[in-house]
Amino acid sequence: MAKRTGAEGDAWTGYAKDLAANLRRLREEAGLSQEDVAYRSGLTRYTYQKYEKGESKPGAPANPTIRTLLALSQTLGVSLLDVLPAKVPDLRLR
Repeated sequence: MAKRTGAEGDAWTGYAKDLAANLRRLREEAGLSQEDVAYRSGLTRYTYQKYEKGESKPGAPANPTIRTLLALSQTLGVSLLDVLPAKVPDLRLR
């Protein structure tokens, strides 16, 4: 897949940061550590920490799979809609 550039890349980066903030807030509300969430979701602690930073690798915005997002929502005891940011970027212009 081509690297996202310009407005679309900025929009996705912002979305990933909002997702990170949601994950952090929901984890703290659930009283769980990053390690707890990672283990219960089938992720490594490192991977989960990157999601809470809004990254998948250094300099690349997070892009978790739907399976990962569902596992995280189940671990946190919330719906998938609570995990996902409300404002979705327009990704049609790829």
